Formats: sequence, C-alpha cells, structure tokens
Amino acid sequence: MDVESVLEAVGPRLRTLRGEQGVTLAGLAEQTGISVSTLSRLESGGRKPTLELLLPIARAYGMALDELLETTTATDPRVPQRAVTNGPLTMIPLSRRAGGLQAYKMILAPGSQRREPDPRTHEGYEWLYVLDGRLRMVLGDHDIVLEPGEVAEFDTRLPHWFGGADGHRVEMLSIFSREGEKMHVRAASTRNEQKR
Repeated sequence: MDVESVLEAVGPRLRTLRGEQGVTLAGLAEQTGISVSTLSRLESGGRKPTLELLLPIARAYGMALDELLETTTATDPRVPQRAVTNGPLTMIPLSRRAGGLQAYKMILAPGSQRREPDPRTHEGYEWLYVLDGRLRMVLGDHDIVLEPGEVAEFDTRLPHWFGGADGHRVEMLSIFSREGEKMHVRAASTRNEQKR
C-alpha cells in the first residue's frame, strides 16, 4: 500500500462520505469537536490528515479507520475473531464497525460462580442471549438466572454483574450500544390494529 496515495485520497474521500451521509461541515464539527475550517482544509487537501483528526471523524460516521480511508483490499467475508480475556470472561468481537451497535460472543469460564458479585455501571444499552450454560445476572435489585435461549436487555447505567450460576461454562451473545439505543422497537402489526 502506497501511504502517499492513501493520504492524497483522504480529502476527496471525506467530502464524498459527508455528502453520502447528508451532513454539513457545521454538523460534522459539532459531532467531532473539530473546527469547520480544519474539516474544510482536510477535505480540500490543505490540511494533512492525522490520527487525532481522522479517529473522531471515523467515529462520527460509525466506521473503522481503515474503512474510512478505504485501505482494505481483502474480500474475505470472515470477521476476525481477536478474543479479549479479562479474568473468567472472554469476549470475541463479531462486528467490525467502530461506534454504533457492537456484537460479541462472550464466554464465562467454569468456576466463575465463585466470584462475589461486584456490580458496575457504564453508558449504553445491552441485549444478551444465553447460548449454553446458566447465567447468573445481578441487575439493580434483581438476582436472576438465565437459561439457554433466554434473553435480557437493560440499560447499562443500572449496576450489573454476570457470573456462572453453577460450576459450568456459560456462552452468550451480546449486542451493545454505547449511545444507549434500544435494540428494537416493539410495534403492533396492522392486522392487530384492524381487529380493535
């Protein structure tokens, strides 16, 4: 990959993306904290792109940096699974987009039930689906056990904690939104409306 040609293509790429997203320079400036004049110079090629400038723009458009720069050439559809392990919890990312909804496969190692619940909070909204095992979930005042096939969704600003309900491994899917958006909207179908 020729770095110079990638950098030269950044300005036109940013202008095209902004047009596709229907965002004004002022709107993008508000989302990123970058001044309108700096954004304008980036698009025209008058300002050299830096990570400090490109990362907030990629986040605002909900894309990874390489996607923003169009540096990906591989057509392999497989999602790279770089697992992150923290204590008994292993998280495997199933989505590649920066920002917006994030999907993970989460695995709790056998023996995680021996941990004392330590509920934490953070911004966002989460949806969990238990694939295998029995998940103990402490959410606010609730202390419940989810079986395979059960789903929970909650605002992560509520104190929450997960652990195994017994001595076995637990596997689950998680969809997380940092912005705090709910995963779906429940609406009555037209047929139900007509019956009333």
